[in-house]
Amino acid sequence: MPDIVLATFNARYEHCSFGLRCLMANLGGLAPRAKMLEFNTDLRTAEAAEAILALRPRILGLGVYVWNARESAMLVVELKRLRPELLIVLGGPEVSHETAEQQLCGDADFIIQGEGEKAFAGLCGDLLSGLAPSEKIISAPAPELSSLALPYSLYTDEDIANRQIYTEASRGCPFGCEFCLSSLDKAVRNFQLESLFEAWEGLLSRGALNFKFTDRTFNLDTARASAILGFFLERYRPGLFLHFEIVPDRFPEELYALVKKFPAGSLQLEAGVQTFNEAAAARIGRRQDNASVEKNLLRLRKETAAHLHADLIIGLPGEDLASFAAGFDRLAAMGPQEIQVGILKRLRGAPISRHDAEWKMVYSPQPPYELRQNGLLDFFTMQRLRRFARYWDLVANSGVFPETSALICAGPSPFNNFLAFSDWLYARTGQTHSISRANLRGLLEVYLTEMLKHPESLAAGAAGRDELKARREFKGRARQSRRQG
Repeated sequence: MPDIVLATFNARYEHCSFGLRCLMANLGGLAPRAKMLEFNTDLRTAEAAEAILALRPRILGLGVYVWNARESAMLVVELKRLRPELLIVLGGPEVSHETAEQQLCGDADFIIQGEGEKAFAGLCGDLLSGLAPSEKIISAPAPELSSLALPYSLYTDEDIANRQIYTEASRGCPFGCEFCLSSLDKAVRNFQLESLFEAWEGLLSRGALNFKFTDRTFNLDTARASAILGFFLERYRPGLFLHFEIVPDRFPEELYALVKKFPAGSLQLEAGVQTFNEAAAARIGRRQDNASVEKNLLRLRKETAAHLHADLIIGLPGEDLASFAAGFDRLAAMGPQEIQVGILKRLRGAPISRHDAEWKMVYSPQPPYELRQNGLLDFFTMQRLRRFARYWDLVANSGVFPETSALICAGPSPFNNFLAFSDWLYARTGQTHSISRANLRGLLEVYLTEMLKHPESLAAGAAGRDELKARREFKGRARQSRRQG
């Protein structure tokens, strides 16, 4: 039986826990005495507790994030009632800030704040030797990245076949966007490329194809970004998929030349636009050249096959509905395949909280701490926008209804057009979830004919072609999955 269990709740099965693997890889001589357990957030608390207690560990290391804070809190309470002597160590962004205010942290034995690879290994060594530290909260200094063991050998064959492979080439962010915890770490630290190339080569040789980079600013260092893209280009094979988060106003020619070489379906670039409102951006410490953003996204869309995923945030202090609508329409005109509309969150420790009084920011007290209202957007407007974001994901971002989406959004303001559809759909169904694709397709046809007054033949034709395209893409993915297997 392991002395140490490392556990966390993932949002979905296909999301591997990169954090657990980083901790396990750096346990050193304690690694043979440890085991990882990954749960999904829909697992019942008792079942997670059963899986942990069946291993009879002495120490539980639990990774806590904004998406699993509620599940983690329930699990810790349950475990402490069942086995009070179990030593519970918490880590992760959710417990690294405002620690004293959280009941979850009070229920645990120890909390590691910050990057925990070295600190967790040291704490476990002490605890297993009977040397409990005097302090409950351990502040971990950022480790020298060259001193860390890489976690990539810990991806199993099942992970490689069925899940997203998370990787990182750097940590930290030089920007100061106040809604983001990365703004607290001004320095960007890089992993050695030679070590990464060796690790990625090993993953590729085992059949890994789906890589998601967690770097906040992948293209910040052009030389490093070029070397990484070149590495994967040289080893490209059908089915390879890479996801990078980019700084959208910085995209030099060297990167264009490399991105152009990737075939369709192999490269996704996530562009954190967030807002085009320059006053709102300045207010939260965000530096962005909007003209360069527009130029780069238009060029990437026109000259490359990269899939563009662009992010916008609703509710930034000082940005009203009209400003957000104008920004959405401006971004939509650039033609990204996806526009991710997010609701502003007040993450624990994020400096965005300094605007609460001036802009009357009211957030949910429950994770993920989304904005409920502010001085410019009342609660009912925020509810409309929340539904807008959900329906936009279902209809436009899903890629399942491209022609139908285009008909709904046609005109000078895609935002206002889709908001009208969103209001209609909610009035009709009273639902934002559990709407089947077939039911949604029928509702879209009704909206096109009854509300937008399109001929039935046009609406049915668009819906039919969308359905045919979706079926072909599904069959293509199934064939590719069989080939990989």
